[in-house]
Amino acid sequence: MKKTLLATAIVGALGASAAAQAATVYDQDGTKLDIYGRIGLGIQGGGPEFDSQDREIDNDEEFTNIGSRIGLRMSHEVTRDLTAFGRAEFRFDASERNSDGFDDVRNTYLGLKSNQFGTFQAGNFDSFYLQFVSDPFDVYIEEGLEFATGSKQSRGDSIGYYTPDLNGFTVFLQAKHYSARDELASENTSSDVAVQGGVRYAQGPLTIGLGFVDDVRHEDAGNTFDGGNDEMLYGLIGSYDITDQFSARLGYEGRENNSDDNIGGGYDTVGVGGTFTTGPWAFHLDYYNIERDDDDNSNAWAAGGYYNVSSNFDVFLELYDGDSPTITSSTSFDDLSDDVYWVTGARYHF
Repeated sequence: MKKTLLATAIVGALGASAAAQAATVYDQDGTKLDIYGRIGLGIQGGGPEFDSQDREIDNDEEFTNIGSRIGLRMSHEVTRDLTAFGRAEFRFDASERNSDGFDDVRNTYLGLKSNQFGTFQAGNFDSFYLQFVSDPFDVYIEEGLEFATGSKQSRGDSIGYYTPDLNGFTVFLQAKHYSARDELASENTSSDVAVQGGVRYAQGPLTIGLGFVDDVRHEDAGNTFDGGNDEMLYGLIGSYDITDQFSARLGYEGRENNSDDNIGGGYDTVGVGGTFTTGPWAFHLDYYNIERDDDDNSNAWAAGGYYNVSSNFDVFLELYDGDSPTITSSTSFDDLSDDVYWVTGARYHF
């Protein structure tokens, strides 16, 4: 009961488009078509003053688009137990005139869902690792998630399967195919398959996800994709609803260092955080400690406040620092506030 109440409060405060009331365009004889989306606008500023090569960059304030999108959800009841479904979602820039209209395909996939046998889907979608493992920390609109995101060995040329709820347990498996078809035979390219899987337990106030990702380093004509290092990534992440209003979360994620050709990329990340909701308000606070095998260690933190003006309209403020200094007796406020990214804005969901 606590999990349901807290989730409802968070959805109400954030106005998440996936849970917003979509407009049903057609619903007859087991076939349904919904249209949904959101328009988001805001102002962002701050962040690092120098790039990875120590060159000074402009981090002044900017009027910006905040995840504006429009999508279609389709489904058809094949039998009482089997449903065919599809989804197509597209991004657009609401902050400026854009002659290209929809400038990005966000999610496009189709599949079959059985209450008895589980769900199979194929196409372009967020990684199952995000959906079933790192999801408790995926609470920020812009910056703030330091665990693997939805693009981790996913979003395109992917297939996946997850079981129905088995007394609180859900098992998932996904594979992404990197193809070398039509590439020149003289190039150092090959086809790769990146596999990920794991199990999530969700019962009452407790949610725990355990998963892995084969973090392949696919090269296509000399270009590296997705930042993989050919090592296995593991994660153990969970949350607990302490009260109807407060949820705490804790997680670990890491992968080994790869010594071949100075690839490196090994790290260990520990994250802790929580969410508090009251009425139309929701607040997030998270902290990460990131230890890297071949680079500097860092502390990262994120915080956000959200107000639900109505069921379709919300306003927010988020702060994020991906490389915060360690607090000591000599640490000043200027040290802590340097390089802090901030964004504030409003979103309308439909």
